[in-house]
Amino acid sequence: MAGRERIRKVVGRASAGGPANRFESTRLESDFEQIADDELQVPRKVPTVFLSDQSQTILCSNDSPDISFRYSVNPYRGCEHGCAYCYARPGHEFLGMNAGIDFESKILVKFDAPNLLRRELCRSSWRGDVIAISGVTDCYQPAERNYQLTRGLLEVSLEAQQPVSIVTKNSLVLRDLDLIQPMAANRLAQVNLSITTLDPELARTMEPRTATPVARLGAVRDLSEAGVPVRIMVAPVIPGLTDSEIPAILRAAQEAGAVGAGFQLLRLPLTVAPVFTEWLAEQHPQVRQRVESRIRGTRDGSLSDSVFGRRHVGQGRYAELIANTFRLFARKYKLNSPLPPLDSTRFRPPRAADGQLRLF
Repeated sequence: MAGRERIRKVVGRASAGGPANRFESTRLESDFEQIADDELQVPRKVPTVFLSDQSQTILCSNDSPDISFRYSVNPYRGCEHGCAYCYARPGHEFLGMNAGIDFESKILVKFDAPNLLRRELCRSSWRGDVIAISGVTDCYQPAERNYQLTRGLLEVSLEAQQPVSIVTKNSLVLRDLDLIQPMAANRLAQVNLSITTLDPELARTMEPRTATPVARLGAVRDLSEAGVPVRIMVAPVIPGLTDSEIPAILRAAQEAGAVGAGFQLLRLPLTVAPVFTEWLAEQHPQVRQRVESRIRGTRDGSLSDSVFGRRHVGQGRYAELIANTFRLFARKYKLNSPLPPLDSTRFRPPRAADGQLRLF
């Protein structure tokens, strides 16, 4: 059964199925025993379903020493990009879904996100601390073309002079340049753009529904020319698969106008591991053992590590080699400085949704 199921490929998805939900006592198992072998060779399509997310708050906070921002907003849960390595996949299990195909095809949409942010910014306790737009799932995933929730968040932020740091791997961010550019001119906006590989074929299978590497570099160039500070993230670095691309990625980013760079080493927590390893076995069987071995070589024999201070950089000689390579070429291409700080002093509460003015 399991062997036949792996043949049942899915068009345009990194995952063909889904690992069992850790919190569910039962799971749905596809029964392909009734399907002829030649029919199993025909790829199937899984449509994307958009579900309403009724969250009553939008602003999240964290105190992790590994994360550069304290506050973030995420207008979507689940991500159409469907990156095989995405660390956010296990979050879908809390919703009664799986971390594989459900994460990619069942997207929860916070339709009221702009109004929820407006309400948060109107609180008397809010002082204009920097907010990261995204940070879990991508705020510029394909759904954003239709729903424009990220654009709504930016409109509220511009009105309030609220500083924001945008995190994405999609060139769709250029659509909102008319909002981002004036914010950047007042030190209220910066963009962090992820570039995992320069190989378009690898990106097509590993990150099936996001922008191509060329399009991402084009976004870096257009944003930079518009005066928007751009930092690229070589994230994740996959040992044995993409680590050799670090110098080329940094050079391309510098030529496109990026002013900073960072990296994160691949980690495969919980149900991310089976999704990624199945993708690797399907797409790159010839290097599967090498890649898994090198991942374990940077994670003390495991595929992941949740310890603060090393979960993003790993440990061991191979992890040190990757970090040293990144530092060397980041310095060579002058990408080793942090982005200019954003300005929180300009913040002023936006107009309340009900039109009520504040007394103080």
